[in-house]
Amino acid sequence: MNASKRFTVVLAAVLCGLISIASECAAQGFPTRSIRFVVPYGAGGSPDVIARVLGQRLGENLGQQVVVDNRPGAGGIIAAEIVAKSPADGYTLFIADTGHVAINPSLYPKLPYDPLRDFTPVTLAVSTPLFMAVNAALPIGSVKQFIDYAKAKPGVLYGSSGNGSSHHLGMELFRLLTGVNMAHVPYKGVAQSVPAVITGDVAVIFAALPSLAPHVKSGKIRLIAVGTAKRTPIMPDVPTIAESGAPGFEIDADIGFLAPTGTPREIVTKLNAEIVRVLGSPDITQRLAGLGIETVGTSPEHYADAIRAKIIKYGKLVKDSGARVD
Repeated sequence: MNASKRFTVVLAAVLCGLISIASECAAQGFPTRSIRFVVPYGAGGSPDVIARVLGQRLGENLGQQVVVDNRPGAGGIIAAEIVAKSPADGYTLFIADTGHVAINPSLYPKLPYDPLRDFTPVTLAVSTPLFMAVNAALPIGSVKQFIDYAKAKPGVLYGSSGNGSSHHLGMELFRLLTGVNMAHVPYKGVAQSVPAVITGDVAVIFAALPSLAPHVKSGKIRLIAVGTAKRTPIMPDVPTIAESGAPGFEIDADIGFLAPTGTPREIVTKLNAEIVRVLGSPDITQRLAGLGIETVGTSPEHYADAIRAKIIKYGKLVKDSGARVD
């Protein structure tokens, strides 16, 4: 190797070392200002609850404020684009659920973001069982009774928290397995879909317990089944949809944290460690369990693998069900 080539190699090594040191220093000093959690729904839904509960503790631990930015609508596309186009510095995170990372890629033919290309997974944070809920005034106390009701009223309306959400595709899976004729009414979030079932604008919705519990307690909403494969310890008396008339039914409702692609690995590692630490706090775990939310907390790599697997799973479901966004 001649002198010129040796100099080039040495210079490249020095530059790489300096870049590595700079990245590590940036991570050690991170954060120096507020962090923004972008939530693709309005206030009141599980992603919003997660963002606020975890954000408050995370901010306390890091010594910086965590700001929750609700950007509902368009099946989460608005929020996703905001984060994807934000600087890759760890200060803007997307609070994404299964719909945004696994369902939208198949549901929207011209989706303006790619969940694998445009984001860096930080952690899969929580899992929230979804419950099938109806207006308590309806003569429906079970899945079988709902099937009979829907078959007697073809075109019965169901609401969801938005196109591409787990709430939406859950009802499409139910329609596929039971053969009932239903029509979709998308809302911008559970803050709109839950009142819609209470007023009777729609007959049924899928939603997580945090947004349903007050209305179940007041007697306005009735839970008839849960979408998990097995009964959840959160509500052990509520049967699964699979055991109640739709064998094979199972729908996921996971929520995780994503950063813009290109975010330095050291910062992603620090965010992961801090968020997982918050999730593991006994008081946080207990508080979320009381809201019907199970804490998880994984490595970025585990979350990335989960996203890839779910894209395949829900891509098949979208195709088989013929789910549409209109």
